[in-house]
Amino acid sequence: MTRSGAIIGLDIGGTKTRGVRFEDGVAVADQSAGSANVQNVSREQAALNLADLFARIGGGAVAQVYAGAGGIDTDDDAAALAALIAPHAPGAKVTVVHDSRLLLAAGGANTGVAVIAGTGSAAWGRNAAGEEARAGGWGYLLGDEGSGYWLGREAVRHSLRRMNQGLPADQLTTALLAACGVDHPNRLIALFHSPETGRRFWAQQARLVVDAAAAGHEASQALLDQAGKDLAALAAQALRKLGIEGPVIVGSGLGMNVVPLQVAFRKYLAAAGITEVRVLDQDPVFGVLQLVREPGS
Repeated sequence: MTRSGAIIGLDIGGTKTRGVRFEDGVAVADQSAGSANVQNVSREQAALNLADLFARIGGGAVAQVYAGAGGIDTDDDAAALAALIAPHAPGAKVTVVHDSRLLLAAGGANTGVAVIAGTGSAAWGRNAAGEEARAGGWGYLLGDEGSGYWLGREAVRHSLRRMNQGLPADQLTTALLAACGVDHPNRLIALFHSPETGRRFWAQQARLVVDAAAAGHEASQALLDQAGKDLAALAAQALRKLGIEGPVIVGSGLGMNVVPLQVAFRKYLAAAGITEVRVLDQDPVFGVLQLVREPGS
């Protein structure tokens, strides 16, 4: 459907919100602000971050806002987020979906399974009959295996296990202590539970695992392999529910940028007979242009 005015796409992650303003199918503004996901920040902070973002990409006539966000599991979840967005685009149609739907569209697929591998993790897919299926996406307290947060937490656990075993700090632990500004693994316990740190902080420590793995640290290499295995399991679960064989598209920060994780992801899917696997080559927010062309959008 053709609408008069700009289209704004939002990709609302656990650590940031990215907004792109499209006019006549061309991106004319691309900005980021803090997260507007109410699973990670308060509603007040989410509203402030949206106001900041729209101040930089808004203005003029906006026909439609299409937002993807983690944790959109019910119509009520979508409606609550839409209510936060709507004041910033008066008169625009506001559509909110799970962020993995953006990823699938950005991969150029109408059917298949998209796997989020970023701060959190989840899989979402759709088949030709329009049936949808989800796997994972339970949030960091219940799941998010293979995510940035999971890798950061596992780096802490690795360091604490070595401490309990009376072993000296290894390459990963040394890097983690330096990044956290503490001098002993025992101090990681209080820091991990402190209100001064949170999901975003620990997700950022995933880079230490990636760097250590690249330098030959075997425990870090094993963590990336396990992350790929867990993400592959999410994809396989969604595919089975939908009765399809692919494609599987993996994206977000870890999924798009960490080659060892991609290799493990492909390996474990291949072992399950799933071979049509793609790594997203553009950011998920650009899937908005495909989604707004779908019937009923």
